Amino acid sequence: MDLHDIVGRLGQRKDPRLLVGLETSDDAAVYLLNDDLALVQTADFITPIVDDPFLFGQIAAANALSDIYAMGGKPITALNLCCFPQQELAKETLSAILEGGLSKVAEAGALVVGGHTVRDKELKFGLAATGVIHPKNIKSNRGAKPGDAIVLTKPIGTGILSTALKKEKITETELKPAISAMAALNQEAAEIMVQLNAGAATDITGFGLAVHLLNVAKWSGVASEVRLSEVPLFDRVRELSTEGIKTGITFANEQAAFGMISFDEKISREDQLLVFDPQTSGGLAIFINEKLVASLLKRLGDRGVLARRIGGVSDGDPFLRVVA
Repeated sequence: MDLHDIVGRLGQRKDPRLLVGLETSDDAAVYLLNDDLALVQTADFITPIVDDPFLFGQIAAANALSDIYAMGGKPITALNLCCFPQQELAKETLSAILEGGLSKVAEAGALVVGGHTVRDKELKFGLAATGVIHPKNIKSNRGAKPGDAIVLTKPIGTGILSTALKKEKITETELKPAISAMAALNQEAAEIMVQLNAGAATDITGFGLAVHLLNVAKWSGVASEVRLSEVPLFDRVRELSTEGIKTGITFANEQAAFGMISFDEKISREDQLLVFDPQTSGGLAIFINEKLVASLLKRLGDRGVLARRIGGVSDGDPFLRVVA
């Protein structure tokens, strides 16, 4: 039994105002306040993925706020969540982390209104974030439909790259494009997908591309197909994967998708594992009607988001087919 099953067994009081809860593995919960307004709530924190504390704070905050954006919401407040090894880390380091997080929350147009710090052996930082949304604009995992295209708004491969940095297989300079992407908010993508009435969305984070897409397929009752050659990768990711650079979570993600995914025989074992690579502060996977794809890609491009169509949705049992 995994953690999701354990939490699910706890149950929750039924309330019609809870529009999105635990049952659909969505990125955040949504609670109805009135006919025109609902709250979006989430919490997320991570361990350091870069040495620079300010950048770490930015990435951790962007990663947490992404859950609000994936639902189609707008962040309004955030609480800092920090586990801090006080005896080993200078106060200046904690200050820089919090400042980095604050800068991203401010960029999102939200406010840091407090938080909680505890002593821990391992440094962790993130946010408990609250957003707002119109109930008609919720982008739940239930909303994908046959005929939808799947658009991805950031490259993948941050798990491989961060592992490669720890193993001294790449330099910090080579990691900079991925750092910039991880620190970038998914704000623009969220606003545009709501404007175009996309059916569903999810952000690509720790479960990797495949498992996040399968969550949407499962709860929408559809089959999906991804063309691997269209999935954008950061530089050197395929090369490093071929050299055997993987995270410990990669194979857990693969196991989670067992029986619900197939690969074209042309796809190598190393390339198969790319779709299970855990991401930090990844992009949005947007499910949108085929007729609106061109408009979505153009509007994203005009706002500096280099998105790409990576696949589509069809009738069928929940499944993900990965083709070359």
